[in-house]
Amino acid sequence: MKIFSKLWNKSKKPKKQRKYRYNAPLNIKHKFLGAHLSKELIKKYNKRSIPVRKGDKVKIVRGQFKKKEGTITKVFVKKSKVYIENIQTTKIDGTKVFIPLHPSNLIIIELNLSDKKRKKGLERKNG
Repeated sequence: MKIFSKLWNKSKKPKKQRKYRYNAPLNIKHKFLGAHLSKELIKKYNKRSIPVRKGDKVKIVRGQFKKKEGTITKVFVKKSKVYIENIQTTKIDGTKVFIPLHPSNLIIIELNLSDKKRKKGLERKNG
């Protein structure tokens, strides 16, 4: 049984921080999927970061695939990972597999505004 308390405030202990993140329900884990916006988008929306979504165009700033760009194909909320098109590796048997990336290593270049709720939320917070 998972134990999660919304009353938990903070702790300096990494063990407790990991426990909080691991046991958090999906609606709270969604907030952990935040990625920084590009400089142009920060000026446009007056917001530094926003949770990533399928269809967002991102640039990778850390790791093996640094400076590469692509569109998010899948967001795995449970493990806080994101899959990006063209960011794949080849297994020994020849099949291609997507590499999971953490959203903190990405910068959003272009937002997917097909969802009315997301569009409205950005406009509301903008002004």
